[in-house]
Amino acid sequence: MRVNGVIVAAGEGRRMGANVPKPFLSLGGRPLILHTLSRFATSQVRKIVLVAAESDISRYPKLVQSDPQLSGLEFVFQAGGPRRQDSVRHGLSRLDPDCEVVVIHDGARPFVAPELIDRCVEAAYREGAVVVGVPVSSTVKVVSSDRYVRETPPRESLWEIQTPQAFRTEIIREAFQKATAKDEEVTDDATLVERLGKRVALLEGHRTNIKITVPEDLLFAEALLREGLAP
Repeated sequence: MRVNGVIVAAGEGRRMGANVPKPFLSLGGRPLILHTLSRFATSQVRKIVLVAAESDISRYPKLVQSDPQLSGLEFVFQAGGPRRQDSVRHGLSRLDPDCEVVVIHDGARPFVAPELIDRCVEAAYREGAVVVGVPVSSTVKVVSSDRYVRETPPRESLWEIQTPQAFRTEIIREAFQKATAKDEEVTDDATLVERLGKRVALLEGHRTNIKITVPEDLLFAEALLREGLAP
């Protein structure tokens, strides 16, 4: 089975408030993006399409070549777009012609477990589409635009969705083609597959598979590394 990965690292990271792009923030003395990429080096994924901000893309070839952990991966570097889904669409255009399964992952999730990536690959090949998530641990309320509670859905049916998300290549390409034609905007790739009327399977992930979005997340990530709790 030919498996490619699309790693999305093209966001501006404004909420971090840092003076360096988020993928290059130091985590345990190493750029954040290298933590993420190294998790794929021991998975079934052998080619990575790294989607980056156009202003940063020239920095990546030397960066990945400097890390011996990444020597077994083939890299393609692709400029992103104004929205996350535009960046993913650009990444999908650079897949191998014979790619059967694509794994899409946020570059700012540095602690994804390689075994979880592989479980996603197998599930996507079998089911067509799969997402990773964890059950919500807090009560969630649906709130109106004027900040009044409308309803409280049962917690047992609610999951917090993460990445990776994996798909048979022909399915995710069809989903993006239709979304582009209709100018639809979504917050995750699986939503587009759902709109095709196709089922999306769910795998339970890990709560340590955090996304680095605000400064507090980076502090938490440093603590996970320091205590040896990152999977």
